Amino acid sequence: MSETGTPPLERFLRLHGIPDYDSLVARAAREPEWFWAAVMEFHGLRFFRPYERLLDLSKGPEWAEWCVGGTTNLAWNCLDRTIANGHAEKPAILWEGEDGSRRSLTYADLAATVSRAAGGLTSLGIRRGEVVGLFMPSVPEAIAAFLAIVSIGAIALPMFSGFGPQAVAERLADAGAVAVVTADHTWRRGRKVEMAAVIAAAAAEVPTLRHVVLVPRDPGAAVEAGRIGWHDLLARGQPAPPAELPAETPAMLVYTSGTSGRPKGTVHTHCGFMTKAALDFGLILDLRPTDRLLWMSDLGWLTGPILAVATPLVGATLLLAEGTPDYPEPGRLWRLVQDHRISFLGVAPTMVRAFMQQPPEVVEGYDLSSLRVTASTGEPWTPEAWTWFRSKVCGGRAPILNYSGGTEIGGGILAGNVLRPEVKPCGFAGPIPGMGAAVVDDDGNPLPRGRVGELALTMPSIGLTRGLWRDPARYIESYWSRIPGLWVQGDFASVDEDGDWFIHGRSDDTIKIAGKRTGPAEIEALLLATGKVAEAAAIGVPDPVKGSAVVCVCVPARGVAATEEVAEALKQAVAAGLGTSFRPKAVVFVEDLPKTRSMKIMRRVVRSVWTGGEVGDLSGLVNPESVGRLAERVAGAAAS
Repeated sequence: MSETGTPPLERFLRLHGIPDYDSLVARAAREPEWFWAAVMEFHGLRFFRPYERLLDLSKGPEWAEWCVGGTTNLAWNCLDRTIANGHAEKPAILWEGEDGSRRSLTYADLAATVSRAAGGLTSLGIRRGEVVGLFMPSVPEAIAAFLAIVSIGAIALPMFSGFGPQAVAERLADAGAVAVVTADHTWRRGRKVEMAAVIAAAAAEVPTLRHVVLVPRDPGAAVEAGRIGWHDLLARGQPAPPAELPAETPAMLVYTSGTSGRPKGTVHTHCGFMTKAALDFGLILDLRPTDRLLWMSDLGWLTGPILAVATPLVGATLLLAEGTPDYPEPGRLWRLVQDHRISFLGVAPTMVRAFMQQPPEVVEGYDLSSLRVTASTGEPWTPEAWTWFRSKVCGGRAPILNYSGGTEIGGGILAGNVLRPEVKPCGFAGPIPGMGAAVVDDDGNPLPRGRVGELALTMPSIGLTRGLWRDPARYIESYWSRIPGLWVQGDFASVDEDGDWFIHGRSDDTIKIAGKRTGPAEIEALLLATGKVAEAAAIGVPDPVKGSAVVCVCVPARGVAATEEVAEALKQAVAAGLGTSFRPKAVVFVEDLPKTRSMKIMRRVVRSVWTGGEVGDLSGLVNPESVGRLAERVAGAAAS
């Protein structure tokens, strides 16, 4: 294999004389300063002024400081450095709309647009440290605006393009945003979705907001008085070079989509976010300069900003596709792979389960031979979905690199890698180096292989949030207080006897019956294995006799009727797999389950609806209407 064809991870191991991946994980845990410096050097990440000290733990692991004394700029590394590496004329961004229209920007085009936008933002008086919101669809201007905000030292605040006025206002106000970049509309399933109108409704609740920059989607469309058109912004100032910034300058706020309490604003810095993205994608997930990447993700979900940074850091090409993966044709995602010769495809298991419900000829009608790597995140897989995807999409060639982390992590904790592509279905090859990942009991003691426990970090990572925006006490309470000295992620995990890692769902979704604790994923896997349901949410609810009982809310599979006979078969499948104590108390059928924008099924919302509790903040849901329909079915089940 030539050096250019050698996986970057293999080259990194060889460069440092490390025999295998597990040895790398161990050394990174022992020598974090060596490890992160080695990652930066391997990728050629640049500093205007070199850092004096990589890691300062004098304030405790909760408040680790990185690259002390150094200056850099994330946008400078994404564009100027990449162009200097010879990629000026390579496509940086390809775009395709729902109607099939296409655009393309080279790295030179993108850099010039970012520089002009940075100059325009500066001419508006936007200063370093001020927050600028991004309420944008998946279009090239979204990436350009993000990088321009970061370039001048302002702080980007990406928001989900499906938010309503209240959710947008809440985030802009909490952040103290002085400006927002938006589009007049986007398209979803053939329907025009207004976006500028949402900003107009939210603006009255944000006293700090001074400017609204509008990206018109239609050529020649007029821009309302009081707003600044995107092309006017590009023309108003002199092109601005990237600012030299202290390495720990905040680059981005990303709000978590939690369903209770107000959303938490995670804070990501220039040196932290770029280094973590370079590690996760440029080393572990094997993204290469020759790749064309498609991962249909909204900018308001962490994967969106990661792609906006990781792709140009590596010098690859990013395909942005506006809309949904199954419209206007059911196999749109596969057609995009075929037409654009995508080599790196990202998916969510929930999306895959939906595609499994389509007639088999849909996926079989496309040429997917260009795929080299696939990656997945969002929800735990089921074995059936993993096997279907591996066979029908990957063709037995491209590995599935499972990837799990979180908004607060700035990337992943666990991942697959191409040096060990054949992990068990639904599994991970191991922890990402530099995370100190461990499976522990409630007291923080490491658990033996085969035992399920809390996923924790035993050391700070360069990608972790630097607290929560203007709320340090909540940061400590949320992540560091449960087990002193450990970051507790809130996921259940285990390591099997062969060293494969598994995520079993959120630990606060745990179901405990007859003294046995299990995650919903185990119950849901049994339901899905029947072939009678497309999606399922298993929850634990109070029971006057047993203390706790299982309730399953399911979406019927294609061609399956929601009958009592089917419900009984599902109950029997769970009892046969886990024992009669886990036999569901009830099975309720719905058309859709509430999901976040990252396609995570919100079991806490399902549980709250069932128990009559407060459902909390629903702004992070991609389908909030599903909650009302679920409540109707629950009421009907209670009355029957």
